[in-house]
Amino acid sequence: MLESIPGVEVCAEAANGAEALYWVGRERPDLVVVDLTMPEKNGLEVTRLVREELPTTDVLILTMHFSEEVAREVVRCGARGYLLKSDADIELIHAVRHIQQHKPFFTGKLAMSMAESFVRDTGARNDNTNNDQPLSARELEVVQLLASGKSNKEAAAMIGVSTRTVESHRNHIMRKMDFRSFSDLIRFAIRNNLIQA
Repeated sequence: MLESIPGVEVCAEAANGAEALYWVGRERPDLVVVDLTMPEKNGLEVTRLVREELPTTDVLILTMHFSEEVAREVVRCGARGYLLKSDADIELIHAVRHIQQHKPFFTGKLAMSMAESFVRDTGARNDNTNNDQPLSARELEVVQLLASGKSNKEAAAMIGVSTRTVESHRNHIMRKMDFRSFSDLIRFAIRNNLIQA
């Protein structure tokens, strides 16, 4: 699909985050399209490192997760756009064109929902979540894995850390988000579309 866009050339493809960083360093592309969930380094880590090393390279995050929390983190990491895989067949070309002009691009329904929640949240910030301390990319990943039924050990293996590190993340998330039980964490994951209800 990318190669069908006039004036766009795909210079490399990568199977994981570390490989992506290698190719970015070697090819120095104008745009990197990054999957949010990749082995070795996730999309947010890759985005942060790309933006630090090559500030002129833009990043478009491609994901199947519809979540304002993740979208905010994507922006904080320096990505220029956030596109749902389910919308890619319609919106990928628009996203690339926007980013070529250094304009941000967000999947349609996400842009709408972020605008609505910005208006809505002005008075309701002390809900159940502590918005002053949003979850980090790694914490969101841990929430997603645990809420989808993975054990601490399975989650640790999937993201390449120790079981103790996952337990530590889990405890930190529970405190940071003021979750009183594991079901609060699951409700949060469903509400933010990190897992399917």
